[in-house]
Amino acid sequence: MSTKQEFLFGQQSHAIEVGDIVYLAQDTPFILDCGAEISQLPIAYQTFGTLNADKSNAVLICHALTGDQYVLGAHPVTGKAGWWELMVGVGKPIDTDKYFVICSNVIGSCMGSFGPKTINPATGKNYGLEFPVVTIGDMVRAQNLLLEYFGISQLFAVVGGSMGGMQVLEWAARYPEKVFSAVAVATTAQHSAQNIAFHEIGRQAIMADPDWCMGKYAENKSYPAKGLAVARMTAHVTYLSEVMLQQKFGRKLQNRSEIGYGFEADFQVESYLRYQGNNFVERFDPNAYLYITRAMDYFDIAVEHGQGSLAQAFAQTDTRFCIISFSSDWLFPTEESRRVVRALNAVAADVSFAEIQTDKGHDAFLLEVPEFYAAVKGFLDESARQRGI
Repeated sequence: MSTKQEFLFGQQSHAIEVGDIVYLAQDTPFILDCGAEISQLPIAYQTFGTLNADKSNAVLICHALTGDQYVLGAHPVTGKAGWWELMVGVGKPIDTDKYFVICSNVIGSCMGSFGPKTINPATGKNYGLEFPVVTIGDMVRAQNLLLEYFGISQLFAVVGGSMGGMQVLEWAARYPEKVFSAVAVATTAQHSAQNIAFHEIGRQAIMADPDWCMGKYAENKSYPAKGLAVARMTAHVTYLSEVMLQQKFGRKLQNRSEIGYGFEADFQVESYLRYQGNNFVERFDPNAYLYITRAMDYFDIAVEHGQGSLAQAFAQTDTRFCIISFSSDWLFPTEESRRVVRALNAVAADVSFAEIQTDKGHDAFLLEVPEFYAAVKGFLDESARQRGI
């Protein structure tokens, strides 16, 4: 790949780009919330569409826990279609004929951005558990450096679901002047005890796998596939609804006419979860899973930006908000979204709210739910009209 030097206006004086990875923080180290200082911060990203002359049509998409920058097109690892092709593309709610779409891999992840798989210059090996703990705030501040790289002073919209929605709220609280509109879907302003508990189960499954090797599996030429698969299986159950599981699987047997009196996958739902777990280990890094779930656990907008008050975190904001929840989402239930809406109402913010009726659970934002996509399109179209795009 060719290397090019980019000279910028603003705080980020220059950066070095190699392919689809840009190395930021060249002059001034990037300081994480934990205190670690990082120079030459790698951020992997994809863009779609064209940035207009006044750079007013940029849409930042923030991905969820196990997502990445590949919202459109074939994924380079799995070969599957982009994870949000229902939302993004020509004629879609986020229309790439109209908007310049940016999606970067969050720091802490494993698809090119700064994460546990990154080579530690001090050792010449992967960081592994020597990687510093990151927060949702760190992820957003890194994204802000990427925007400075593009010379974008204000985003038309920030859009994301689940952990992506956390980033949306963080953007609005941290950089209100840089966000014209914000779409936060199936998310929360504070990770709950129940969700922290599910994350801890997943982390313990990974760390209990003897092939984890205290995070040094690459050095030991091993891989904690079983532990990571169990972590994924546990999490995947939380992304679905009881109704959806019952309707799709019930107690149907998998490729047999009677129970097998053993511990193979007798039931279709067992086979489905094993499939999800096994597929996941092929594309995701176990240490990255530990770090990103921890970042979600630490997330608390009220504490970070409002001195304990969620409303205060959004005080004097001019951002237009669209908050969306799903009726069957028990991971981030509607009450979590309503709490955000009440806080925004308390500071007289411009906020729209919709609870979409669906039996698809938390993952509904990734699935075919026409009412959801219509709601996003309607909000963005009206925001574009007000912005003059």
